[in-house]
Amino acid sequence: MTTYIPGAARLYGAEFAADPQAVYAMLRQQFGRVAPVEIAPGIYAHLVIDYRAALDVTTNAGEIWSKDPRPWQAGLPDTAAARGLMGMIGYRPNCLFSDGQAHQRYRRVISDCFAMIPPHRMRELVIEYADRLIGAFAATGRADLVSQYARLITLHLFNRLFGRPDKDSAALTASLNGLMDATPEQGEAATAAFGQYMSDLLHSKYERPGDDFTTWLLHHPAALNHEEALHQLILTVGAGNEPLVNAITTAISRWLTDPRFAASLTDGALSIHDVLQEVLREEPSMANYGPYFVTRPVEFHGRWIRPGELVLVSYAAANTAPTVLPDGPRSDTGAHLGFGAGAHRCPAADPALLIARTAIERILTLLPGLRLAVPRAELRWRHGPFHRSLAELPVTFTPVRPDQPGETPWTSSPPPSTPTAATSPANAPDCAPPATS
Repeated sequence: MTTYIPGAARLYGAEFAADPQAVYAMLRQQFGRVAPVEIAPGIYAHLVIDYRAALDVTTNAGEIWSKDPRPWQAGLPDTAAARGLMGMIGYRPNCLFSDGQAHQRYRRVISDCFAMIPPHRMRELVIEYADRLIGAFAATGRADLVSQYARLITLHLFNRLFGRPDKDSAALTASLNGLMDATPEQGEAATAAFGQYMSDLLHSKYERPGDDFTTWLLHHPAALNHEEALHQLILTVGAGNEPLVNAITTAISRWLTDPRFAASLTDGALSIHDVLQEVLREEPSMANYGPYFVTRPVEFHGRWIRPGELVLVSYAAANTAPTVLPDGPRSDTGAHLGFGAGAHRCPAADPALLIARTAIERILTLLPGLRLAVPRAELRWRHGPFHRSLAELPVTFTPVRPDQPGETPWTSSPPPSTPTAATSPANAPDCAPPATS
């Protein structure tokens, strides 16, 4: 349903992208734990902005809450704004938009296929592509780590995991990049190109099975049909690519500008794992997502919600909601909802952390003198209601050629667990501290 909800705050446009936490704070003050929002022109939802309320939704799926968006879709107007949301919330036979036994069946396939990839093999693949991509711009002394690194490394990786040769990764990269920031005409072409890539992938594995994610999925005991297999693969690359890109780049931007991550062997400096956990807690990649729908009318934390109305979980707002707990060590060790919670928690959280951590390690290892090209406060964030995503991450560093005579970072430096002196904020006075969130 898209009935106007009084007081709804817009979750799209430049103002929200620049300072989403200010919007969450306003909504908490005005509405409490659940607030009305507008996610596209004329399209409204209820946004859960409290940690306890978020757990009430995510851990009770299948009772009051459902993941099936079809009753909501039936009430949408035929507008460009509504059609534009179908890529994120439109029904598909996959584990994100299903309940009960269907959800368990789809989820088991994805979990089992990821479990087939040894962690050391995943790390080797990330290093292989990271070093290749970094080598392409290392001699220039500057780069955009969104377009030239993070977005490419994840797509090269998925292309290989799916069992396609490296030459095919260009088709996957071009189509998905085209979907991200395209005009409607470009978006239509990119959608067709992505569909062609996925179709070619499946047909190639029906004809020539291999030791790869796609073949394991097609031959899983769950016996997916063609449509089900297609949509589990689409979900895997869709849910894996954009969140990973955002986590990698947001974590690097914090690492390079926050004094807590300065190099120190004596003061207990934090690790790459720590900065990733902080990003998942304070700036999660999918900031407002986790679409849910009620199966019957219900009053939920002061708001009346009817079947056919969209409920989104704001992981970013819930993670950062004020508490009555004092500052200092906590028994939950900073628990967060960056991967969701309950039955629909991300089934590939561990591989995702391994990929992100390794990709960040290689950047910090291979680019001496790395620093942001602009203060963090001046970085641009992409518009949109669902994600927290940098438009670019411009950096500068000391130029280095992998093939230059003598030692280079490719041969002389182990992957760091704490920042090197070259990446310390003390050596980057032109970079502002991270914005408070």
